[in-house]
Amino acid sequence: MLALTRKIGERIIVGDNIVFTVVDIKGDSVRLAIEAPKEIKIYRGEIYEAIIAENKQSANPVNLNNMDVLKGIRTQK
Repeated sequence: MLALTRKIGERIIVGDNIVFTVVDIKGDSVRLAIEAPKEIKIYRGEIYEAIIAENKQSANPVNLNNMDVLKGIRTQK
């Protein structure tokens, strides 16, 4: 891991096309502006972790033993 110290207005460049700029610092909070191509997805950490957890849950096998209940349901036309 690389740890950097930056002041307001200073930038960090990742690769050829991603730029992080320090916009504001208030107490323990740092506000960053991120410039990146549209095809690069950018998420806050907690949102990304929620997406990962939801994807793992949807990949779990489903018990279909109770699906027989649906056999008796008829739809009206």
